[in-house]
Amino acid sequence: MEEAGAVVATAGEAELNWSRLSVSAETLESELEARGEERRGSREALLRLLLPHNRLVSLPRALGSGFQHLQLLDVSGNALTALGSELLALTGLRTLLARNNRLGGSGALPKGLAESPLRHSLQVLNLSGNCFQEVPASLLELRALQTLSLGGNQLQSIPAEIENLQSLECLYLGGNFIKEIPPELANLPSLTYLVLCDNKIQSVPPQLSQLHSLRSLSLHNNLLTYLPREILNLIHLEELSLRGNPLVVRFVRDLTYDPPTLLELAARTIKIRNISYTPYDLPGNLLRYLSLASNCPNPKCGGVYFDCCVRQIKFVDFCGKYRLPLMHYLCSPECSSPCSSASHSSTSQSESDSEDEASVAAHRMQKVLLG
Repeated sequence: MEEAGAVVATAGEAELNWSRLSVSAETLESELEARGEERRGSREALLRLLLPHNRLVSLPRALGSGFQHLQLLDVSGNALTALGSELLALTGLRTLLARNNRLGGSGALPKGLAESPLRHSLQVLNLSGNCFQEVPASLLELRALQTLSLGGNQLQSIPAEIENLQSLECLYLGGNFIKEIPPELANLPSLTYLVLCDNKIQSVPPQLSQLHSLRSLSLHNNLLTYLPREILNLIHLEELSLRGNPLVVRFVRDLTYDPPTLLELAARTIKIRNISYTPYDLPGNLLRYLSLASNCPNPKCGGVYFDCCVRQIKFVDFCGKYRLPLMHYLCSPECSSPCSSASHSSTSQSESDSEDEASVAAHRMQKVLLG
């Protein structure tokens, strides 16, 4: 045991590696207590403690004192059903790896986690391969988190409060039962890697285009049939994974179309004919309404719309090899759109116009995986 538990010290750092030793809880407790006593009067602090694959059913009680300088704790591959209050004593902890355990109940995380020093110290948290059915509320208060992994759990949804994690750079939620992506996810300014593969997601909110730092987006093995055209605004996106989705293979159009109201028809006429007006000519509510006009994306149309529009799929070429179905909004069914003019021809003007539109974005995309 002494050899296996030897301390590895380099450049003032110390690591204790007890991986895959199947040590008993009693032996582990006594060893950690001894190590803690040795270091109370020593300048050398234990920074990394590796305890994966040891059949642990709870955190060692000895962690509750003498390990305040610990920066990394790995308890993966055990039989933990809860992370006890001992965790709160690790005030300097930056990385916690607890994947492939049995965590997931109401008491899986210690009470007071959101108010503990870990709120400001913990940067990497891996809880993948557990039994969480929802993201614990206390995790959403760990404001220093840069990496959060909850893949391979039983999550049904992503809470809107995910936007609280303003330092988050990597979010891994693959292999769950998530059906929707909340728009609030777009409020994470530093998010670089987003993994939502192997879920039940049917659509991507256009707000995701606000993730200007995003470099990799994994959406494979979901239920996607199209992407919002705003995804072209992800200027730093280098990898997009879409394989295993029922992406549409033909141009489709919504069968339902509610005609515009008299208010919208009048507003469209004002905008299309460039009828001038001043703030003194119209009441405030009409001025605000007129400011909400959206231009029809068909360059041959020149029309506008407000509340009433036709949704249509438009295929956009990426890298000269893949064609992505992006959502378009047209001003009316009669609009002579490039994406509806030749839906039966693979060499149509529709495809040519789509490729022109994407020419600026295509060079940015280094990898698009559709199959």
